[in-house]
Amino acid sequence: MELPDADVQCRELAELIRPRLRPDTVLVGIHSGGVWVARRLRDLLELNNEIGLIDVSFYRDDYGEKGLHPRVRPTSIPFDVEGRPLILVDDVLYTGRTTRAAINELFDYGRPASIQLAVLADRGQRQLPICADFCTWQVDLDPTQELLLSADADAQLQWSLAGNA
Repeated sequence: MELPDADVQCRELAELIRPRLRPDTVLVGIHSGGVWVARRLRDLLELNNEIGLIDVSFYRDDYGEKGLHPRVRPTSIPFDVEGRPLILVDDVLYTGRTTRAAINELFDYGRPASIQLAVLADRGQRQLPICADFCTWQVDLDPTQELLLSADADAQLQWSLAGNA
């Protein structure tokens, strides 16, 4: 399978978001791929606001099953969430459980005016009633496959595929 250029996808995602962007909208990236995408979107959309960084490890419904992941990063929400429109950013939308966990965590910081979801890839096969407001790629993969976004030292994003097909 040929994987798309992640930088091109970020530019496309920015153009999907631009018409619905309000001056007080802030981006919140889910660690780690969503944070990389949110940083790129902030630059492409020429936003002056800081972005939020969220790690949903403690909010996962499978936390008791999986335990603490060794790469847990701190959540940083450097703005008032109350009454603000937020765009939650992730690299891949799959079951919807990560998105649900992120929304639960965001509400611990206040009640936003709205939360929209922006992703580079939507794998389908949702387990929860969650869909992306902004998406550049719908891909059908075998459940044994994993779609991975990585960033190099220059913050260039690249897709890879792991698992069996």
